[in-house]
This record gives sequence, structure tokens and C-alpha cells, in this order.
Amino acid sequence: MQSNDNTGPGRQELAYLPVPLPKEPAKPSRLAALREALRDWWDRAWDIDGVLYDMWDDVLSAPDDGLRHMAPWLRAVLMVAGVSFIVLMAKGAGEVLLQALHQILTAVPKVQVGVDTSNGVAAVVDQPVRTYIAQHSTGLPVAASTVYTLWLLTGITGLLLGFLTRNNGVRAMWTAWGAATVFMVWTATPDTSRPVAAGLAALAWTLLSAVALRGLTLRRRVIGRPAKVSVRPEIHIPVPYPVPAEPAEQHPHSSCPFRD
Repeated sequence: MQSNDNTGPGRQELAYLPVPLPKEPAKPSRLAALREALRDWWDRAWDIDGVLYDMWDDVLSAPDDGLRHMAPWLRAVLMVAGVSFIVLMAKGAGEVLLQALHQILTAVPKVQVGVDTSNGVAAVVDQPVRTYIAQHSTGLPVAASTVYTLWLLTGITGLLLGFLTRNNGVRAMWTAWGAATVFMVWTATPDTSRPVAAGLAALAWTLLSAVALRGLTLRRRVIGRPAKVSVRPEIHIPVPYPVPAEPAEQHPHSSCPFRD
């Protein structure tokens, strides 16, 4: 009988075959892990009591709460945005003002002083001022045209800042400027027309003072707070006290035991 044994002569032994090991799962990349972490954080932030959920709720409730009672972080954001906007506007306005001032100062040597360069009603005030400055600016380290330009800038600044800020110092500057202008008109105008020119200058100064001195009052300002008077429309009705009834008068003979 033939044997099934493969170890006999003339039989080739089978080679050893290695058993394949199970493959390990591939690790996710760092970008995928970061994306997954961000997705988890986003989901948790929009859950109830999450960070983004609370912030969005603060934004929705801000119109009803008002500036005083809104969330502190939202108030800080609005304040920073407002300050930044004001700074940008001030920077732009400052550049425009500096450019205009530069143009005015560069045009100063072209201003003619002491010459009739104006006409109309404005010439009644402008020409005497030019003449006065031209007569009394000799020997100064600055030109007469520069003094005239500074005179114009002082009047315009006092008029605008007095209207906008209501500052007492600016109003005092405007008052001194107007008085000096009337004095120059009175001095440099010929004697025949001096009262009329000075009167027109004073009238123009008074009309412009209604703008520069807006809100000025001579009433005494009360520093303390006025006393609060509380009026309560209550009606008190007095309650009458009960009056004891008087005993009925008895007949003098009603209690006599010998009465028939």
C-alpha cells in the first residue's frame, strides 16, 4: 500500500510560506486633523451656551438693551469703531485745512494793502483796515500783507469757533477783534464820512456777533440743583367720630312707686 507521507525519498519538501500580517490603518494627515478639530469647535461654539451663540444673542438684543446695558464686549467694539472713524475724519479734515492754510500763506505776498482793491459795501470796512495796517506796519519784521491775512484769519476763526464751541475765550477774541476793526475804520476813514463808516462797521460786527455769540446769556447760572417739589393729588376725607347718644329725658314722676 502506498503511503501518503511526503517525506519519503524522491519527495520535495514544501517551502515555508510567511503569513501576511494585518495592515495598520493609515494615520490621518495633520491638515485633516486640524480640519476636524475646527469643525468640532465650530459645532460646540454654536450650541446653546456656546461662545458664538452667546455673542450672536448679545448682538440681537443690543437694540433693545441700549448702549448702557448692552454686552461690554459689544460696547467696546462700537467705541473703538467710533473713535477710529473720528480719527480718520479728523485726519482728512486736518489735511484739507493745512493745504488751504498753505495756499493762503503762499498767496500772502500778493495781497495789496493800502490800495482800493475791494468795492461795494465791504469796501467801507475793508479799505480803511488795509490803509490802517499799511500805515502802522512799517518797521515790523513781517510784511503788511501778512498782518492783513492774520487779521482775516483771526476774524474767521473767532466767528466759526464761537458758533461751534461756545467757548468764552474764543468769544472774548471775537469781541476784541470786532472792537479793533471798528477802531481801525474810525481812524483811517476821512473826517467827513467817519461816523457813517464806523456805524456800518459796528452794525456788521453786531450782526455777525449774533452767530459768534450764540447762546450767550447774562442770566446768573444756578450751580446747585433745584429743590424737588413733589405734588401728590390726594384727598383726605375726615372720618367723624361716633357721638354717644344722650339718654332720653325721663318724666319726674315716671319712677315714683306710688304712681297710679
